[in-house]
This record gives sequence, C-alpha cells and structure tokens, in this order.
Amino acid sequence: MDKNGKIVGLCGSLRKGSYNEMLLKIAGSLMPDGIDFEIVRFDEIPVYNADNDMPIVDARPESVIKFRDALATADAFIIASPEYNYSIPGGLKNAIDWASRGKDSPLMHKPVAIMGATQGMWGTVRMQTAFLPVLTFLNMNPVLQPEVLISQAQNKFDEDGNLNDEKTIDIIKKKIENLISACRV
Repeated sequence: MDKNGKIVGLCGSLRKGSYNEMLLKIAGSLMPDGIDFEIVRFDEIPVYNADNDMPIVDARPESVIKFRDALATADAFIIASPEYNYSIPGGLKNAIDWASRGKDSPLMHKPVAIMGATQGMWGTVRMQTAFLPVLTFLNMNPVLQPEVLISQAQNKFDEDGNLNDEKTIDIIKKKIENLISACRV
C-alpha cells in the first residue's frame, strides 16, 4: 500500500453500542498519516440468492452494488466481529457471500486482518478460526499476528467507546502495521 492507501472496516455486529464497532473506530483512529479508513455497513443487503447475483444481466440488488463498490476502493480490510454460535455471525457471512462472487469480487487477493471483542472469556477465537476457510477460498492474505482477541469487553471499553487497555491498543497498532506491510508484498 502506498502512502495514500485505504483500509475498509467491516463490523460483524449491527447492534447499537457494539463493542466491535467501537473496536473498528479505535483501529481507524490508529491509522498512520496518509491511510484512509472507512467503515462500510451492510445492514441493507438482502439474504444471498444466486438468482439475484448475475452481474451480466444487472440482477444484483442496488444495495449489493453499493456495498461491493465501497469494498472495491480498499487496499486492505479489517473485520471486527463478535462470535455467534462459535462462528461467524450470519449477517457478516451473508455480506461476504455477496462480495465474494464473480471475477469482479472486491475481496480477492487482498490483505485482511480479523479481530474481535466479546463480553465472554474466549475473545472471538472460534469466529476468527471459522474465517480461515473463507479467506482461503477468496485467496485473501490474512494477517494472523498478533491476534486481537478482546475478552470481557465490557471492562475494557468506557461508555464513550474508548478502549482503556493500553496493552490491547499496542496489539491493535501492531496488527495495523502488519496489515499495511502485507499490502506492500
């Protein structure tokens, strides 16, 4: 990624007051100069249906086209997500499915960093592991280290969404550095 690169963030939770959206905002605030960061939402996207995913005949819904266009501006991605039923939340997986299809997929071959925050003790480790086959299929370049696994998030974020754990902030900074370095490879 050159000095004027762009990283797009996706949040696996659509909840108001989501710890993972707070995490993405923290990541955005830690970007070095010249790196743009944008959180792209997907709450308007319908459930994936291959009958509606035919770019040749312009069958994709407008919300999907807008989503894919926003992703296409990225040099790399940060996904911050909770863990639902030991895996990737359905809404996020649905959005990834829409973005992954076709030779014009805006995800293919791009670096990605996965991180997550949860009120539980496992820090989204199973969700992050569940993403590995998806990233492999998309031939994405996952930045695996350091792992950002925030457990007991309710004790690490204040009411204004600030992260009050300096060790975790340092880990996030290192993850961002590694993501940017992966863009240069």
